[in-house]
Amino acid sequence: MDEIEQPQIYLITPPEFELEIFPDRLARVLDAHEVACLRLSLATRDEDRISRAADACREVTHARDIAVVIDSHVLMVERLGLDGVHLLDGSRGVRAARKELGEEAIVGAFCGTSRHDGMSAGEAGADYVSFGPIGSTGLGDGSHADREIFEWWSEVIEVPIVAEGALGMEEVASFAPVSDFLAFGEEIWHEDDAAAALGRLIAAMG
Repeated sequence: MDEIEQPQIYLITPPEFELEIFPDRLARVLDAHEVACLRLSLATRDEDRISRAADACREVTHARDIAVVIDSHVLMVERLGLDGVHLLDGSRGVRAARKELGEEAIVGAFCGTSRHDGMSAGEAGADYVSFGPIGSTGLGDGSHADREIFEWWSEVIEVPIVAEGALGMEEVASFAPVSDFLAFGEEIWHEDDAAAALGRLIAAMG
């Protein structure tokens, strides 16, 4: 990757949001900053709620030529007019998702801290691989993806790499040179002005 290139921005929705409010918040962020992709990442397993949230987000993103993918729910992609799926189980579901969705769909894979799983996902046909969390967090088992994985990946592997999870200013500055995408979710949505919060993180790229 060209050293002067900055990573692209990949947004992740909050796990819960109000349909009457969030689409407008999302639109303000997308109008303020260049964003490559939005991931619909909802905690609910209520199919109707997911569908309504996806419809609302798709209208906002597609109006701005921005792709939208959904966590895990492969069978909902085509039905909801989305661009692809983000798999949370590493490489295991990549081939099946690709077969179901076809070559044009986006298939991404979250591989935690496992370089081996990331390589397997890439070989299975993933369009991108994400690793994380990057920063310290009380969630999960405390493990995090270190910069060495990203350095090695950016030199050896062609599949785009995404850094996600607890990305503060310091982590952004460190990982921007070795990442194709930086993914932000709660880092911006917990702020009243999400667009301004994202602006500060983008500025930290240097």
